[in-house]
Amino acid sequence: MSNKKVENVEETARKLLNERGVTVNDIAELVYFLQVPYHPDLKMDVCRENVERVIAKREVQNAILTGIGLDVLAEEKKLQQPLQEILARDESLYGIDEVIALSIVNIYGSIGFTNYGFIDKQKPGILEKLNDKSTGKVHTFLDDIVGAIAAAASSRLAHRAVNEE
Repeated sequence: MSNKKVENVEETARKLLNERGVTVNDIAELVYFLQVPYHPDLKMDVCRENVERVIAKREVQNAILTGIGLDVLAEEKKLQQPLQEILARDESLYGIDEVIALSIVNIYGSIGFTNYGFIDKQKPGILEKLNDKSTGKVHTFLDDIVGAIAAAASSRLAHRAVNEE
């Protein structure tokens, strides 16, 4: 595959995040939320750098493309039943959205799983907005993907902090 195609995947993934109302800063704020109790001097630029590095991973870009693609199809009511209704409602027993998120979390080790579980329950910042069903938008996959990117970036940050101590 040519470098042009590879760059296009990352560019498209980043564009889709922005189109769906999610910025790198939004995700960096989640990283800060997760890590500041352990690193009181943590700066937002460090959080952003870790988010950028996670989004630069091909597995993450593929998850973004897949998840947002399915969310958009659900919004446009273009999926077969019963999948259409399941995704439109973000049914709690569906679980495939979390499976895709866990593929992101797994990139930086087991600490990511606990970070992801915690942030998925708390739903701070952009996650609260993405979970607002009153907007008419479907973010069944995106909320979990954003939480997973934050959890992975937090894990990356934590691993690097231990190596610096």
